[in-house]
This record gives sequence, structure tokens and C-alpha cells, in this order.
Amino acid sequence: MEKGLFKKGTMVEACFDEPGFRGAWFTATVLRPPRRDKKVYLEFRTFVTEEGGSTTVIDVRPAPPREDHRTFKMSEEVDAFHDDSWWEGVITKIHDNDRFSVYFRASKEELVFPACNLRLHREWINGSWIPPFEEIDNSIVWRPKGNKMLKPAGSSTKYSSKSKVKFEKGAQLEISSDEEGYIGAWFVVTYVKKAENNYLVEHKHFTTDDGTELLKEEVDAQHMRPLPPEILMVNHFKRLEEVDAWYKDVWWVGTVSKVLDNSMYTVYFRNSKEELEFVHSDLRLHQDWIDGQWIRASHL
Repeated sequence: MEKGLFKKGTMVEACFDEPGFRGAWFTATVLRPPRRDKKVYLEFRTFVTEEGGSTTVIDVRPAPPREDHRTFKMSEEVDAFHDDSWWEGVITKIHDNDRFSVYFRASKEELVFPACNLRLHREWINGSWIPPFEEIDNSIVWRPKGNKMLKPAGSSTKYSSKSKVKFEKGAQLEISSDEEGYIGAWFVVTYVKKAENNYLVEHKHFTTDDGTELLKEEVDAQHMRPLPPEILMVNHFKRLEEVDAWYKDVWWVGTVSKVLDNSMYTVYFRNSKEELEFVHSDLRLHQDWIDGQWIRASHL
């Protein structure tokens, strides 16, 4: 815990290890900075537990500086202010009057927000914001009216994120999991058949406990997608580029934090807060399957 960053009265953001709140950042004020026990005591503006209840904060970071004005682009990674906290999403549509559709991977839903309720998504890595704020100064072209945080207009509007592709027996797919420890991971599977309200798939790289056959499981449509189209990277990946990394027979969503020599890269994984090194051939550009089409995150 960086004591100098968390003085008494400092505004910070914190996230919780609670179902339904993973991936959300809540605004809080430091009541007591970290001491020998390395604990920091916070007072939240909007998050309230039940009487006698408690919850666990898994990460604390400084509150990012507010950008008074900027524009947003298609496929750009953003944080959206919704239900009193900031949620990570990706812009999928630009409307008139500075309104944007944002897709949330965690909840598989899409909502409409005014620009004043959005900010560019950044990660706090090793004591600095990635991407740095100075890198986006040239793109600032929009200024909201006032600083009040608004509830998202049209927040009741939801769009289907289910796959629009019908899979045939033997087709290669990728599936995701909501199981703890596997958020942000995509498993390669083979489609077997329709199974009541779900679908039966067979893993390509995982077997049953006794190792005698490939593992089969049932998944719903929201956790299935086709194999993403291959995008050849002849030269190299760029710093801050969002990628999928092949690790332990699974694709994991991460961000290139360092470009090393000999076609090596350091990749940061926001869910586990880890950095690992990969060769060029074990990485691919990250793409999202949204409303039946592949969307690439933009790169500054």
C-alpha cells in the first residue's frame, strides 16, 4: 500500500470481492491512512452494507483526475457511471446529442449513456495511469455542461447480446465462465448438440478427472461465441494494446504493458493484477463478439 497516496481525506476508488459488484469502482474518502497493518480505512459515498454486515475491499487506487471534455470513439474502452459506481465497458454505438451505447462484458448488457457519464478506461499499474492522461490531450474536443453526475438516460434500454450464429455439430467455438478465477478467460471447445435450454460442448484441452475423455459441459448462449477471425500481426504488438494471451491452454484478456526484445511482451491482467511475459506467437488482438459481429477495441 502506497502510504503517501492515501492520506487522510484523500479521494480514492475501491472495488469489492462481492457477486454483482466485481469490476465496479466506488468513490470513497480515506479516514485513516495505512499503518503497520497496511490497512486503509475508507468511508464510501454511496456503498452501504446491511446493518452488522461487512464486505471485503480487494483493491484501492487514487481517484483518476476528471477530464472536463473529450470525445469518445467506436470500440473505445470506457468506464460508465451507473448505479453509483464506475463500470468498465466498450462503446458500441454513437448516437446524436453526445449519447453512446456501452456494452458491459460482465453483465452481457448494453445501455445508453450521456457523454458526461463516461470516462476513458485506465488501469492503475505500478503507481501510474495507463494510458497516461497526457497522451489524450490532442483528442479533447467536447465539454459537458456542468460537473453534475447524471443517471444514464435510457438506462432501461437493453439489447440482446446472444449469439446470432447457429452452430453445427463439430463447430469450433469459445466459451467463457463466471467462475471465480476464470473471469476474462476463453476456452476453446467443440459444439456437440442442443441440450434443453442450454448447449452441450466438449473441451479441446481439458479432460475429466480420471483423464479418460475430454471434458463436456453445458453452457448458455450468452457464454458462447464463434472463434474470432485471425488478424495477422506481421510486425509487433504495441504498448497498451488489448490482447488475448494463450496461457495454460486458455485465452486470457490482458493489456500489453511493455514491449521487450526478441518479440517478447509483458502483459498485464487486470482481473488477477498480474504481469506475465509472452512470445509474439502466444498473443492475438482482443476482439469482442457483440450483437453478432466482432468489435475491436480502439488503441490510442
